[in-house]
Amino acid sequence: MANRRIEMFEYRHVIHNMRQGLSDRAIAKAGRVGRAKCAFIRSIAEEQGWLMDGALPEEGQIAAIVRERMRPRPVQVSISEPYDEHIRRWVEQGVQGTTIYQALVDQFGFTGSYWSVRRRVRKLRSTDPKTTCMLSFAPGEAAQVDFGKGPLITDVRSGKVIRSWIFVMTLCYSRHMYAEIVGDQRLETWLGCHRRAFSFFVGVPKKIILDNLKSAIAKACYTDPLVQRSYAELAEGYGFVISPCPVRDPKKKGRVESGVKYVKNNFVPLRTFRSLTDANQQLMRWNMEHAAVRIHGTTYRKPFEVYTETEKALLQPLPDVPVEIGLWTKVKVQSNGHVQFEKAYYSVPFDLVQQELLLKATDSLVKLYRDFQLVATHPRLREAGAQSTVDDHLPPQARAYKEHDPQWCLEQAERIGPHCLEVVRRLLEDTIVDRLRAAQCVVGLEAKVGADRLEAACRRALHFNTTAYRMIKSILHQGLDRKPIEDSPHVVEFPSAYRGGGRFLRHPLHHQGGRP
Repeated sequence: MANRRIEMFEYRHVIHNMRQGLSDRAIAKAGRVGRAKCAFIRSIAEEQGWLMDGALPEEGQIAAIVRERMRPRPVQVSISEPYDEHIRRWVEQGVQGTTIYQALVDQFGFTGSYWSVRRRVRKLRSTDPKTTCMLSFAPGEAAQVDFGKGPLITDVRSGKVIRSWIFVMTLCYSRHMYAEIVGDQRLETWLGCHRRAFSFFVGVPKKIILDNLKSAIAKACYTDPLVQRSYAELAEGYGFVISPCPVRDPKKKGRVESGVKYVKNNFVPLRTFRSLTDANQQLMRWNMEHAAVRIHGTTYRKPFEVYTETEKALLQPLPDVPVEIGLWTKVKVQSNGHVQFEKAYYSVPFDLVQQELLLKATDSLVKLYRDFQLVATHPRLREAGAQSTVDDHLPPQARAYKEHDPQWCLEQAERIGPHCLEVVRRLLEDTIVDRLRAAQCVVGLEAKVGADRLEAACRRALHFNTTAYRMIKSILHQGLDRKPIEDSPHVVEFPSAYRGGGRFLRHPLHHQGGRP
């Protein structure tokens, strides 16, 4: 009883009992105050004339006189007080209490305990409290979005452990929310979550309030934030305004911050997830069966009820044509004439090697621009290492080699003549060496000498049982294609057993007179 604090209204009750004629013993027996405190109050009441008839004194009047009469308690000076200037400066800089204590020990030889420094830090912080204000929003005016760390999910099929994130979009008026578990915070994931959230709400709020994450804000700034180009295009397509919070001030989106914590603390614990898809199916059921129909702690109403009755009708309608999500990024053309995007390769005209291009990737296409001019278009590849190459992008020699395949060579040789066709056929049937280039060169001689001379040269080469391109070229160079084959001085009749089999034998006349 002696250590209990007596409130001012209890002083008034004691004075009232004294006016009724009760003794200090009787008042103390009632348990309101002790006899010593009762005697103290009676002395003040008699001195001030409060025991007479009339209105009881006000609590403020009683408090002023009681504080004046009570003996002041001895003031204890903290051993940390002489260092207030340093402690206050460090607190304003956000330095932790343990670090402040160690700095006092190292710099000033502080001999007190850590707890004395901790109490001083708390007292200095309490003298400058940070005040906030409640934000109010009209129905359909705004939504807040954020990512939060999700659970580790082990896929039952692959056994792979997936690190997940929780995306939450909360309508500021009704507190109805959309939540989704994703595997990353990439720009494409961020944009896709927005699209699915708007479909879930069947409408678009006028403003999106968000933090300064890299998927949305390329460069954070208090006055002039730089928005990612892809996110700006999404906002333009859906008709909402991007409103990033000031740097390091997440309280401006406290409703979605609370929503993320609510999902993490209420949905995630004590659940087992078989895969990312299974986790999202469970999350959607929980959101509609529990979160959407709970009594919200601030509005004291069910979020889904407020959404359907008021906010849904005031959201902006979804666009008639789905907004195309485009990812913009800068890429450099490699020496092989391709750019790399998400581990896939896309070709560009060969004269752009080593230049920087602008790439736009949609769900189905990849487009490449140079100086705002479209230079290449490819289907979007999803498999790592996949390659999309347009023949027109290749250098002339590479394009010719690729276009002039074996079938093309055979068709051209058949048009030239039967002997040329036989030469090309033998070249392509070689099972040891790939002779496609030789076949292409043989056919290409037509452009220099004409079909008739090439056919005659091929006939002479076959007579000597050779199909080598250099031999056919030599025949044409020496004009031997114009001479009858019977007039050749080098024609030697071999025994019948060796006819057709002397392709790699030297003529006996070559050995006359020593080494050839």
